Amino acid sequence: MTALQDTSKAGAGRTVISVDAMGGDRGPAAVVAGISLSAKKNPDIGFILHGPKTELEKLVARKKALSGRVEIRDAKDVVTMEDKPSQVMRHGKQTSMWSALDSVRSKEADVCVSCGNTGALMALSMIRLRKLPGVNRPAIAILWPSSNPQGFNVMLDVGADIRADERDLLQYAMMGASYARNGLDLQKPRIGLLNVGTEEHKGRAELKLAHDLIATQAPLAGYEFVGFVEGGDIPGDRCDVIVTDGFTGNIALKTGEGTASLIGNLLREAFKFSPLSRLASVLAYTSLQRLKKRIDPRRVNGGVFLGLNGTVVKSHGSADAMGVAAAVKLAFQLSQSGFSHKLAARVASATEQVQNAVEERDQSGDKE
Repeated sequence: MTALQDTSKAGAGRTVISVDAMGGDRGPAAVVAGISLSAKKNPDIGFILHGPKTELEKLVARKKALSGRVEIRDAKDVVTMEDKPSQVMRHGKQTSMWSALDSVRSKEADVCVSCGNTGALMALSMIRLRKLPGVNRPAIAILWPSSNPQGFNVMLDVGADIRADERDLLQYAMMGASYARNGLDLQKPRIGLLNVGTEEHKGRAELKLAHDLIATQAPLAGYEFVGFVEGGDIPGDRCDVIVTDGFTGNIALKTGEGTASLIGNLLREAFKFSPLSRLASVLAYTSLQRLKKRIDPRRVNGGVFLGLNGTVVKSHGSADAMGVAAAVKLAFQLSQSGFSHKLAARVASATEQVQNAVEERDQSGDKE
């Protein structure tokens, strides 16, 4: 029996993940290899795989771990990295990305995972899944390696929208706190608002307004607000969630990725410098492997779209099998925690709190 002859049982008793097999830099082979790794490690995951059926059938048939675990949905078209979101929204109904999101929309799958074009994925997610009531701008949240006990900090937004006013930033704080509770098991996350300094008088007007709103809602929302934080706190232990707009967050993310790559290259060059340094690298092999594992971006691959009627995990476009498996693992964890429903409840509560806080602030201003 091949992996394709029992696809009707792919979701039997399992958490079903909808996977866009196309659009990544490494093609569908890397995606299939990634979900195969996930299937080997976790028997409780089933997959709906979207893309050209004939091509995917051949790839899946080679992976014994996927036997009876995959249902293939034929989607002939692909969203490329060069495609504009507006074009995809108008002409993308036959793409694997559209199909993958529709499986979440129809409740056949719990979470969607895609390595594809970020802008197109966010645009289609907002069309097919819709924003949660009260959400103005969805956000992309990522896990950033840190010196905190949990090993990672949550940062959002890292690129969903370059703009964010004080209400958006408060919603990001609420959503980030919910993600930290369900993704990192932190009961009372510490929230920091990214700024050019920690003093309350610094920063743009919307940051100062957001500072007051986030601080006011902390007791009601169950998080601790530590105030303004700086770039150096992103990998630090001062807070668990870093809140910022998508423009700043995306620059910080790309800078961090570039710095990690540079450090890795410099270390390799340093250990090749002389016979003695090569010997030192052999002696330090175990420690270097621990360091590599600790900062390997593939192991924390997956940005989560927050503020939608459904969970979407955006895997890095250049993800290999390990990176795809990491994104699937994150998707599974969020599904198991009931994250989507908890986030919806949190956003609904936050919307009401925001409205009350803004009205109180406006009334106070009128009296003055």
